[in-house]
Amino acid sequence: MSSREKASPARSSVPDLFNAFLLYQKLRDRYGPSGWWPGETPLEIAVGAVLTQNTAWSNVEKAIALLKEHSMLDVRRIHSAPLSTLAALIRPSGYYNLKSIRLKNLIQVIMELCAGDIDAFFDRDLHDLRSMLLTVNGIGKETADSICCYAAGKTIFVVDAYTRRILSRHGMVEEQADYETIRHLFEAGLPRDLAVYKDLHAYLVFVGKDFCRKSRPRCESCPLKGWA
Repeated sequence: MSSREKASPARSSVPDLFNAFLLYQKLRDRYGPSGWWPGETPLEIAVGAVLTQNTAWSNVEKAIALLKEHSMLDVRRIHSAPLSTLAALIRPSGYYNLKSIRLKNLIQVIMELCAGDIDAFFDRDLHDLRSMLLTVNGIGKETADSICCYAAGKTIFVVDAYTRRILSRHGMVEEQADYETIRHLFEAGLPRDLAVYKDLHAYLVFVGKDFCRKSRPRCESCPLKGWA
């Protein structure tokens, strides 16, 4: 792990009210090991990170199953496949024409830089990998960080809409707090431990999906009821 990967944001920027590690402990007691992110290979996880944009994970699972069925979870096969073929296979994930382009963009970078060797692509400094991913058209910070954390095994915390909603409803951040502010908030309060980062992000997904819903939240049965 490089010195840049180990660096943590300054704690002075973190509100005293928020204790990320206590949040992790509370949800760990509820859920145990998360087993998240689902995926058998780094490529599958990276593909899933792109496909999960603006859709439910159940739809991503259907798309990945089709890719596997047609032996398409392969860097070179995705690279050489016509866009129409790729779009048809990932159709269950929604926005399939757009996502097929985004997948192609990611795969093109892997082909150009590492001749299709995804392990070599991920075997670089966190800062460099993240910066490289963010140059890919269609990959934003959440998708890039999901790939870095879960596919490449880099210690970076992933922020999603569930995380933002949970924290804002509990008065921990402003509703319009930006991505980096929230990411730094977690990274300053957690041990620099990849397993902790992975599990806490997963726990927040579980809470957001099942309890802290955008509409009709189930606050009375939420595992974070009374937190903060």
